[in-house]
Amino acid sequence: MKVDIGLLKEFERTIDTINPEKGKIPIKILGYGEISLVFEIVGDPLPLAYKRIPIFDTEKQVKRHVWAFNQYNKILHKKAGLNLPEQDAIWFKDDEGNIQFYIIQEKLDPNAVGNKVIHQVSDSEVETLILLAMREMKKVWMLSRREKNLEVGLDGQISNFVVMNYNYSNPIINEDTKLLYVDTSTPMFRTNGAEAMEAVLFLKSAPSFLRFLLKALFLQEVVDRYYDWRLVTIDLIANFFKEQKPEIIPRLIRRINKFFKEEVREFSIDPITLEEVQKYYKSDKTIWVVFQRARLIDRYIKIKLFKKEYKFYLPGKIKR
Repeated sequence: MKVDIGLLKEFERTIDTINPEKGKIPIKILGYGEISLVFEIVGDPLPLAYKRIPIFDTEKQVKRHVWAFNQYNKILHKKAGLNLPEQDAIWFKDDEGNIQFYIIQEKLDPNAVGNKVIHQVSDSEVETLILLAMREMKKVWMLSRREKNLEVGLDGQISNFVVMNYNYSNPIINEDTKLLYVDTSTPMFRTNGAEAMEAVLFLKSAPSFLRFLLKALFLQEVVDRYYDWRLVTIDLIANFFKEQKPEIIPRLIRRINKFFKEEVREFSIDPITLEEVQKYYKSDKTIWVVFQRARLIDRYIKIKLFKKEYKFYLPGKIKR
């Protein structure tokens, strides 16, 4: 994939992580995560999406992550059979010698992203979309079941799936619809029990005064969650609260439990209940709100009191 690294270096020279769309290099924000900013460069002749992940301190760390990223993509596509977009990982040192890391993907139709599609089609089609996502996830967990020395995880939120050949003017989801899986920047796989990624790096966006506590109490639990298909599915369902579609959740639970019983009986997955989905979302929402407030405090301390750069973009208020 051809990428203008010089343009990214210029972007890094002038980026304002508080107002990233007002920098010298004009960008449009496409999305964000706890540690990343996803954007396109306005006027770029290459239709690309850039995912900026500023968490690496050493070449050893970033090289390990590039290797893990490439391996994860091979595992998901060639071994599990998922459809993935064209993508690449690059890194470079900026003018201050800091490592800057980017995942670059072909830019996809934003209207075709799962969390947008669910607001454009009927409830019946949303149910079909979730079933299709579950069948894609089945490929991953079947692979882990076959491979004795390999365990593969996945973030199954509907926003990580994109509908292929989607027609926004006439949106249709049916059993023949094909999906792309797009969230491969966090390489979740273990070989002989050893984690491919250096998970502790993903605490870099946490306030320094919380990192030790988060590492001691939550890090392993959070990582393990993505290897547990049932918990990944609960997270998938619970996000419909955030997407302001709580009325469809009981219907999705019934359909997914039917899927567990009829299509993956050999996994012996316990049925999911509405009560545990509600409990999960309430806990997740509380943790997110507290974490974001702590990050705002941390940003204020670094920028206003210590006159230092704050590397991470913080989203505005999210309706939950």
